[in-house]
Amino acid sequence: MSSRFTVTYHVRGTSADIEARARAIAVEQSVEMPLEAIRDETVLSDIVGAVEGIDDLGGGFFAVRIGLATATVGHDSGQFLNMVFGNTSLQDDVVLRDIEVPEALVQTFGGPRHGIAALRSRLNVDSRAMTGSALKPQGLPADDLAALAEKLAAGGLDFIKDDHGLADQTYSPFAKRVRACAAGVARGVRATGHPTRYVPSLTGNLDQLRTQARLARDTGLDCVMLAPMVCGFPAMQAMVHDFPDMAFFAHPSLGGASRIAPELLIGKLFRLIGADAVIFPNFGGRFGYSPETCRDLAHNARGTGMRSALPVPAGGMTLERTREILDFHGKDTMLLIGGNLLMAGDRITENAEQFSRAVADYV
Repeated sequence: MSSRFTVTYHVRGTSADIEARARAIAVEQSVEMPLEAIRDETVLSDIVGAVEGIDDLGGGFFAVRIGLATATVGHDSGQFLNMVFGNTSLQDDVVLRDIEVPEALVQTFGGPRHGIAALRSRLNVDSRAMTGSALKPQGLPADDLAALAEKLAAGGLDFIKDDHGLADQTYSPFAKRVRACAAGVARGVRATGHPTRYVPSLTGNLDQLRTQARLARDTGLDCVMLAPMVCGFPAMQAMVHDFPDMAFFAHPSLGGASRIAPELLIGKLFRLIGADAVIFPNFGGRFGYSPETCRDLAHNARGTGMRSALPVPAGGMTLERTREILDFHGKDTMLLIGGNLLMAGDRITENAEQFSRAVADYV
């Protein structure tokens, strides 16, 4: 028997049909053809998916555990997604709930190259939580975004990232924006002495991503952001390999596929393919997950087996909730507050300073 890894699906069904449905998923996610037509005994024994267990969750739902052959993944993170949920994602009675990632796949994909400890080291931050904000709205010219970046950096924040809507647009071309915003953050750093990091958002095809990352590196930056569900897992896998000195933030855009559990996708899989920090919509924000989902997502990001990724609760967070969020998520966290800081107008720096102090003073 070849090595296997276990995938858990939540399946809508009945006690009478769930065993047959589980076998059908196992076949669909492995060989997707009638077993009677397969003559090769090795394929039948080593490649065909195996039902490892079924648990009744109540309410017409069942947890179905399928063992899939590790050999079917190869070295491609896109193929990994294909094997665990390719065809079955088209069937609306199934949710991809969890994956027990074996050591062989951890070695293949590598996980974070830096993780929480290295991010702390870059910032000279020992044990407190980290802080961040976002440059927005898109539509502003590069110089205006740079002025905003300087004001936020002057407030002593740890990270200032592009909003994920910023790309290579005519009103703010990538190269001009990155150079301007990096310079703006550098001015803020000179005022505070704190090594704030600017995190530009990379977009486009793989060639464009590489070009943008090289420009960011040549500008003196050591952090960038990708949206893995937009650029694709294989592209992110390649970028993490090609730019080992860069820390990669993963944005959850398009990560709201309703039948992939976010604590798996954002907390575990983004980390597996190299995210050093994972951004997610926190509970109580504009469109957050439940507290339980947020807790499990952060737990998966920090989990054992590879370097820990930094959980970044975001999405409508406010200064007033700083202590609440830290009480919930703990100090191995980065709080990301965007619009609530930007509402201050001419007092943006003062708001950023208040945010920085609130996190630094948290006990």
